[in-house]
Amino acid sequence: MATGLSSRNRFEGRITALQPGAINTEVELTLPGGDVIVAVITQSSARSLGLTVGMPAVALVKAPWVIVQAGVPTLKFSARNQLAGTVSAVQAGAVNSEVAITLPGGSVVLAIITNDAVTELDLKPGVAATALIKSSHVVLGVPR
Repeated sequence: MATGLSSRNRFEGRITALQPGAINTEVELTLPGGDVIVAVITQSSARSLGLTVGMPAVALVKAPWVIVQAGVPTLKFSARNQLAGTVSAVQAGAVNSEVAITLPGGSVVLAIITNDAVTELDLKPGVAATALIKSSHVVLGVPR
């Protein structure tokens, strides 16, 4: 569905819930393996996209917007998307690394974090990790 985009994280799925509010709408997107991404968008955007439960959609999240927590979470966070999985790859660069976290349903979340953070968190394949993504950092798209 999504091609020619710079976002490293592209999650295709179906809208499984819409919760309209006075200004924003919370949109739940369920991915093929059962993983769920929640986006908060304006009512205007929900209307212009013609969102309905059951329709296909894609969620886009830039990798630098993903916060990574190693191990089992010991704190509660305000981020709506707290996606627990396992580190499946770490690719180091000169300053930053790309960390891949595979979720139970098979989806992969990519995060760009500093090399220092990778070392401090002891991130390596096989380590439990949680990707934290604010619902306001999720951009939705639908087929034309």
